[in-house]
Amino acid sequence: MATAEQVPQIVSTPGPIPAHKPKGRARGAVVYVLQKLLVLAGTLFIASLAVFFSRFLVPGDPARFLLRGRSPKPEALAEITRQFGLDKPAWEQYLNWLTGILHGDWGRSLTYRQDVSEVLLSRLPTTLQLVALAAVFITVLGLLAGIMASLNKGFGDRFILVTLTAAGAVPPFVAAIALVALFSVGLGWFPSFGSGDAGWQRIRHLALPALALGITYIAMVARVTRSSMNDQLVREHVEVATSRGLSRASVVGRHVLRNALGPILTVSGVLVAGLLVSSAIIERTFGLAGIGQLLVQSIDRLDFAVVQAIVMVVVAAFVLVNTLVDLIQPLIDPRIAAGTESR
Repeated sequence: MATAEQVPQIVSTPGPIPAHKPKGRARGAVVYVLQKLLVLAGTLFIASLAVFFSRFLVPGDPARFLLRGRSPKPEALAEITRQFGLDKPAWEQYLNWLTGILHGDWGRSLTYRQDVSEVLLSRLPTTLQLVALAAVFITVLGLLAGIMASLNKGFGDRFILVTLTAAGAVPPFVAAIALVALFSVGLGWFPSFGSGDAGWQRIRHLALPALALGITYIAMVARVTRSSMNDQLVREHVEVATSRGLSRASVVGRHVLRNALGPILTVSGVLVAGLLVSSAIIERTFGLAGIGQLLVQSIDRLDFAVVQAIVMVVVAAFVLVNTLVDLIQPLIDPRIAAGTESR
């Protein structure tokens, strides 16, 4: 019979954790970020092709569009064609346009007789402030309404759902009229026209336009929040946390809302990015000098350089916001981060 000394030691003491796992996780995160950035660059490149070459889909001679129906002499028409580079091949015009954008040169506006970059910079702050305030309303009010609907079953849930359905069906311009009639004409709390000066006055002037712009999106975010939280409330880990005696606020905050943020963040990112597109009607209604109203005016006046610049800015903003959402999601949901680990 073998003695204790003859029995081989098959159980060894645990050694240090291998160092390759953190490195692999970091490498996977870098690959994930690089993939998203490559998709961003590719999307912007394809968008630039679509934006530029869509001009050639408009029937007629671009040079005559620039003259707005006038009948110039052939020499003047040839000079305009040469001045705007319309005599060059389409691919060369695109390369010149793209190179100019990369150097901050968006061309020259025919309507305003200024560089397009100057025209945009004079209008862009108003639109960005309007969109930012609307995004705050969408995020805060949408989350609160969705959380309240999910946690208050019965009459409270049904009442909030009916209210959200009604709010989501209201077009922005109808919401703008109703808000002006109530809060501006009736109560006199907010101004109904113009963007105001900087600071608090700017916020007061943009409050009603931002709420009118975001009211439909508030309903969408609230419904997604309610649905996502309802899905998490029946999960096993939530029941276990509740059975351990954790407070309702702790269970909702740490185990329900956090796990429900994935779809909420995705939908919110898409909606907020789309605010730039839908701001034109609100800017016109409230007399705001933003890029939405500028886009409508430029299309009507066939100011191609301004239209192309605004569309590219809107597309770039939309793609950037969605890329940021994709990059933030792994920080919220560890399962997405685990999927980026190298095998």
